[in-house]
Amino acid sequence: MSNAYEELKPFLERAQAFQTAKILFEWDNETLAPRMAEPNTTKVVGTLSGEYFSVVTDRRVKELVKRCQKEEGLTEVERAVVRELAEEIEKLECIPPKEYREFAELTARSTGIWARARKDNDFDSFAPILKEIVEYTKKFASYRAGEGQKLYDVMLDDFEKGFDTETLDRFFGTLKEQLVPFLKKLTDSGVEIDNRFLTGDYKKEDQEAAGRFFAEYVGFDFDRGVMAVSAHPFTTNLHNKDVRITTSYNDHVDDSLFSVIHESGHGIYELGIPDELTQTLVGQGTSMGMHESQSRFFENIIGRNEAFWVPVYGKLQERFPKQLGHIAVEQFVKAINKVEPSLIRTQADELTYSLHVLIRYEIEKMLIGEDLPVEKLPKIWADKYEEYLGVRPENVSDGVLQDIHWSQGSFGYFPSYALGSAFGAQLYMYMRKKMDFEGLLRKGDIRTIREFLRENIHQYGKLKTSRQILKDITGEDFNPQYYIDYLVEKYGKLYGI
Repeated sequence: MSNAYEELKPFLERAQAFQTAKILFEWDNETLAPRMAEPNTTKVVGTLSGEYFSVVTDRRVKELVKRCQKEEGLTEVERAVVRELAEEIEKLECIPPKEYREFAELTARSTGIWARARKDNDFDSFAPILKEIVEYTKKFASYRAGEGQKLYDVMLDDFEKGFDTETLDRFFGTLKEQLVPFLKKLTDSGVEIDNRFLTGDYKKEDQEAAGRFFAEYVGFDFDRGVMAVSAHPFTTNLHNKDVRITTSYNDHVDDSLFSVIHESGHGIYELGIPDELTQTLVGQGTSMGMHESQSRFFENIIGRNEAFWVPVYGKLQERFPKQLGHIAVEQFVKAINKVEPSLIRTQADELTYSLHVLIRYEIEKMLIGEDLPVEKLPKIWADKYEEYLGVRPENVSDGVLQDIHWSQGSFGYFPSYALGSAFGAQLYMYMRKKMDFEGLLRKGDIRTIREFLRENIHQYGKLKTSRQILKDITGEDFNPQYYIDYLVEKYGKLYGI
């Protein structure tokens, strides 16, 4: 280890400690904290953010980073940490410290305002703070943008390097061109799938017990993780020994069940980060797109696969004998895969899901690049849902207020969901050539599949980019055609066309 890196380590540890404390407060704010705690918590989050900013942009830290970049004796991990720190410095040093702290406090406060607005179906109460958030994110992006670079491209790069609007326009264009006609073919097929039995008197405590069972079944370790309830399911981690997932409950049992499996996929990724990387700048998933590939891999490619249910469907029937006792596994699998244009992204079927993401992507481009007034969002949202999915929300809670992301300032995140679905499909199509994927599921052997993902993806943290991971595993660059082929094969078989 170089002397410069040795001197840098205490700064890195301080920065990580401030971030960890901030994450813990944010987790608490979304799950257990009383409503009256919000103003005081906001101040704490602001202070922690300010301290983190001060450490990262410290003059001595910048000097040490430059020295480390010139030295040859660093390990692979140390070089990656220095690379990430240099990028973080570049990202932060152009932002005035006062504005950085103000934005941290703003987003800490806004998530509570969003949750109440969603509950009360009241967009007007959320619009003013959302307008502030949009203004801040655009201002911060303008500080960082290169000559001629679009502001939205700056934001996209934070979540998935190498995927700008030009790349994503082509990606979504391909999905629209090939999946929309296929969707029409399915909906015109006349095939009816009954999924009414998934809605009913599913008690919260039974849903929670079922969720815990399936989280453990796919590999989430409750000795190193916890599950709680929040308005919008999410995953966060303090380190690889403390990973936290949430879910929410309603009368649709598949909603909570698959949100738990989805978040377990995120959690398993973080639990797979090795001790050498955890609590460092490379000790997390490489990108949100790859992270979403893992959550949607577990939710859909594993969890909605008929073979997955062969050994465990009886457990679900035992938990819900009245609702599912008379439902055969084949009927259940068809129900959880039913294609039906809907209003809520997190409840969307696998085929129409990316259209939900496309709508958000197009609206974000309008907000950031075309200065779309926040006040017009509810109508724009409803119009696009009617255009792309043939459904129109009757209220803003089922429309523009359904997602937490914008209240957190996470503009540019949504495309990661569609990219993640495509990454996951490409991985799956490759894995089927290397192992008896469905055979393993029928035997209840999730471990072999999970270990493949850990060895090839999880253990690398941020040492590799998403594209590097795909190339190293499959021998190919990102190719969205695998995603389309996967969906056409799966749903063509399901609907008999």
